[in-house]
Amino acid sequence: MPASVHIVLTAEEDRTLSELRVATTVCQRIRDRAHMLRLNAHGWNVPAIAEIFEC
Repeated sequence: MPASVHIVLTAEEDRTLSELRVATTVCQRIRDRAHMLRLNAHGWNVPAIAEIFEC
């Protein structure tokens, strides 16, 4: 079984992704991806994130 994927974000990276998540000037795909990255950094696993985003 492959190792689980888990990212670690700096405070600045987390803040940037948080801002992207709510930005209205970027497309929905980018906002979703920012949210996925933050969820992973906060302990969510890939299958759970995929289920939330239905992908």
